[in-house]
Amino acid sequence: MKSIHTNEAPAAIGPYSQGIIVNNLFYSSGQIPLTAAGQMVDGDVQQQTHQVFTNLQAVLKEAGSSLGQVIKTTVFIKSMDDFAQINEVYGAYFAEHKPARSCVEVSRLPKDALVEIEVIALVK
Repeated sequence: MKSIHTNEAPAAIGPYSQGIIVNNLFYSSGQIPLTAAGQMVDGDVQQQTHQVFTNLQAVLKEAGSSLGQVIKTTVFIKSMDDFAQINEVYGAYFAEHKPARSCVEVSRLPKDALVEIEVIALVK
């Protein structure tokens, strides 16, 4: 196993890593809309979702992967009422390549984020 860390994404806010590579698979920790400096994005759910993808792209790059190599995503959202707005942003990042996905509404996310996404991806 290899732990992944990049300064281009927010540091873990607990006893975990940004992601782990096992064999040729990368498992990310959930990314919330924190900037690399650790500041929460105060914008709407679409702005928060864009920041989550910025973070995911950074950890994927550090792992030697990319959004195009993502096999599965899990999307956690605070309100199913935001699904369409989140899905619009999500679709911009996964326009041609469409990984498997689960999406669940949860009662609360870390730092009161509106969205959190984790991925499993192939490593080149």
